[in-house]
Amino acid sequence: MGLFSFTQEIAMDLGTANTIIISNDKIVVDEPSVVALDRRTDKMIAVGERAKMMYEKENPNIRTVRPLRDGVIADFNACEQMMRGLIKKVNTGRRLFTPSLRMVIGVPSGSTEVELRAVRDSAEHAGGRDVYLVFEPMAAAIGIGLDVEAPEGNMIVDIGGGSTEIAVISLGGIVSNNSIRIAGDDLTADIQEYMSRQHNVKVSERMAERIKIHVGAALTDLGDDAPEDYIVRGPNRITALPMEVPVCYQEIAHCLEKSIAKIETAILSALENTPPELYADIVNNGIYLAGGGALLRGLDKRLTDKINIPFHVAEDPLLSVAKGTGIALKNVDRFSFLMR
Repeated sequence: MGLFSFTQEIAMDLGTANTIIISNDKIVVDEPSVVALDRRTDKMIAVGERAKMMYEKENPNIRTVRPLRDGVIADFNACEQMMRGLIKKVNTGRRLFTPSLRMVIGVPSGSTEVELRAVRDSAEHAGGRDVYLVFEPMAAAIGIGLDVEAPEGNMIVDIGGGSTEIAVISLGGIVSNNSIRIAGDDLTADIQEYMSRQHNVKVSERMAERIKIHVGAALTDLGDDAPEDYIVRGPNRITALPMEVPVCYQEIAHCLEKSIAKIETAILSALENTPPELYADIVNNGIYLAGGGALLRGLDKRLTDKINIPFHVAEDPLLSVAKGTGIALKNVDRFSFLMR
């Protein structure tokens, strides 16, 4: 990238929890999808990691926003500011002028026309000239290294922060898909509610997220892989006195049971709508898990036992969609499933 490059190509996985940007085959930005705005002027104060540190700790003059909810844009202005701020982090070199952007962005497969339009408008306002959209499960499949254009069925379950995308892919298209609004954020909310109800301790969204990372599990028996108990500190809901509560993974597995059961049902429903030939391929190849939710301990084993098809966790589940958008960006002319 010199002083006179006219076009810059970037691939973006615009996620509810994290946004990842790839430029020149390298991950240049991997930050939380949070932006901090000044309440009076609506100007951006911080974006990404710095804004996340302010989240749930702001004073009345600062508003921290997660612009995406359930995989779609909930706050248009904040999303646009966040995209601008993160794209600025890519362009740190010396330049005489801002280059025009060619972008490929991953979007949920259950998006309506209006939601797709919102992503496209935000990208254009943030400086995108050529904007291509690709469905997230398709991007995840490419990122995992599957041949999406081959005449065989592959199934991807992408459990993100706001939505779980389930898709059967063959010949460069999505044959049957199911997108549900149950994902990482709902698991975090379940933990918050459980801590309040069971232990009488108030926990913030960030603390619930930490509990999920340290002791989150989908099975009540993890054998040798069991994590240590996690100590949660917070105010008692009734007396407001400080409390310390050790939390074990079995408790969390119980409290996440309902949400995980809904994901299981959605996977079965996508399999029901799969043509028999592709179904046979899926049984042979197994089903791939991507997204942050794939890191939940014991989830692959639980799904394998329940559905009788082997589940494989992608090599780097958090980055599968981003890697896929990066590969799609290099082959824009070849991939027919990219939407203009």
